[in-house]
Amino acid sequence: MVPSGTLVTGIGQVGGLSSTLVTGIAELTTNDAELGVLAGAAIVLDGQRVAWVGPAGAAPAADERFDAAGRAALPGWVDSHTHLVFAGDRAAEFAARMAGQPYAAGGIATTVAATRAASDAELGATVRRLVAEAAGQGTTCLETKTGYGLTVADELRCALVASAQAVDEVTFLGAHLVPPGMDADSYVALVCGPMLDAVAGHVRWVDVFCERGAFDADQSRAVLSAGRERGLGLRVHGNQLGHGPGVRLAVELGTASVDHCCYLRPSDVDALASAPDTVATLLPACDLSTRGPLPDARALLDAGATVALASNCNPGSSYTTSMAFCVATAVLQLRMSVTEAVCAATLGGAKALRRDDVGVLRPGARADLHVLDAPAAAHLAYRPGVPLTHAVWRRGIRVR
Repeated sequence: MVPSGTLVTGIGQVGGLSSTLVTGIAELTTNDAELGVLAGAAIVLDGQRVAWVGPAGAAPAADERFDAAGRAALPGWVDSHTHLVFAGDRAAEFAARMAGQPYAAGGIATTVAATRAASDAELGATVRRLVAEAAGQGTTCLETKTGYGLTVADELRCALVASAQAVDEVTFLGAHLVPPGMDADSYVALVCGPMLDAVAGHVRWVDVFCERGAFDADQSRAVLSAGRERGLGLRVHGNQLGHGPGVRLAVELGTASVDHCCYLRPSDVDALASAPDTVATLLPACDLSTRGPLPDARALLDAGATVALASNCNPGSSYTTSMAFCVATAVLQLRMSVTEAVCAATLGGAKALRRDDVGVLRPGARADLHVLDAPAAAHLAYRPGVPLTHAVWRRGIRVR
C-alpha cells in the first residue's frame, strides 16, 4: 500500500499522456482503507494511473489542472454485469409486463432471433453506443456477456464483437437459455465442447443461468467445470426467479460472483458470508423492471457478505446503463446506506471481477475518476433521477 502523499511515477511520464491535478474536491471517496473519505482533497492522474492523493494544499504540480470547485469525486463506476451484444427491441414485452404479465426466462429467445439476424457492424455499433452512454454517466470499467447467439458461430461472433469494443471484461454466456429445437442435455454438451472451444480464447469468464426454465444444478456445474478446465473464471446467474441452487453452486465452486440473489434463504446468506471471494451482485434495476422481489441487501451486508451493484443492462429486463439509478434504488429501496451503495457500485464491482486496479482511488490504481455536480456522494440518492455527472476520466483520459 502506497501512503497518501507519495508519488508512484514521475509526473507526466506514463503512457505518453499528460498528468492532471484535480483539486478543489469537497469530498473524495477513495474506497481505500488507509485514505478513507477526504475533505478538501486533490488527486493527480498521471497517464493511466493515479499518482497522488491527499490534501489539496499539499498537491504536487502537474501538466494540467482541473478545479472541481467544491464538488464531490469518487472512483468511476464498475459495472460488473451487462449484456450489451444484442439486436432488437423488447419494449412491447416491457409494456405487457407492466400491465401484469409475469417475467419468464423464455423472453431471451426474442433477442436471440434478432441478434442472429444482425450484422457484426450493427452489433458493434450497439455496444459502442451503450458503452459511451455508460461512460457519460461515470461508468469507467464494464463487463459484458455473450448469450444472445446460442450457436457456435453466433456465440463466437458475439465474443469477437464484444472483445473488439471498449469493454474491460468479456464473459461467455452460451448457457443463457436452451434454444428452440434442442433438449437441455444436448445443448449443454454443445456448450461444454465445441462452443467453449471456439470462444475460450476471446473471453475471460464463463457464466450460466442456473434457474428454472434455464439450467439445473448439474447442467450448470458441467458448464462451469468445462470453463474452468479452459482457464476461465466463473460466474453464476442465480436465485432470480425463485429459491434454487445457484448460490450454493457458486459457493461450492468458488465463483467470482453470483448475480441477482433475489430469493435467499438464511442458509444462502450464511454461505455467501462465509465465502468472501464470491460476491453477491445485486441488480435492482432489473428487479424493478420485472416487478420481481428486491434482494435482501441488508441481510447480506449485516451477515458480512461482499455485495456489488450492477446495471444488468439488457434489452429485456433492465434496459439502463445508469449506475447512479442503481445506487439510488439501493439506498431508497434496499435499505443500503449511501456509503454501502457507492462502495458496492465501485469496489464491489471490482471484487466481482477480481480486480484490484479499479473501484478505488489510491496511488497506482487506474486513473478512473468521477466528479459529481454535487458537494457529496449522498446527493446520488438525495436527488434521485437528477443527472449529477460533471466530469469523468477513464484510464486518465477525460471522456466527459
